[in-house]
Amino acid sequence: MLSRDAAQIYAGWFRALADPTRVQIVNLLAEAGGPMTVGEVVEQVSVGQSTVSAHLKILAGVGFVLVEPRGTARLYRVNQECVSCFPSAADVVMGRGVRPFAEAEEVAG
Repeated sequence: MLSRDAAQIYAGWFRALADPTRVQIVNLLAEAGGPMTVGEVVEQVSVGQSTVSAHLKILAGVGFVLVEPRGTARLYRVNQECVSCFPSAADVVMGRGVRPFAEAEEVAG
């Protein structure tokens, strides 16, 4: 059975992706091939800067997005660890195998 700690982390991941704009942002960053500024993300997802910033904060909070300070700017990129770990979270929740939880904790940061 899934531990309470693991369930809380996985629930946070799914909650972070419960908004379609956040799903678009993660997809954009995953396909970008490199870090992007908030302005670049805004141009692609067609929502305001403050909304994109709020979404990026949520995504960074669960470890899906990494923030790289560069001068006065912040660059955002997808956390590659999530690419392999997140599908396993869905499998675990649906009872289709258990991956070592330590990997989830590393991604969640």
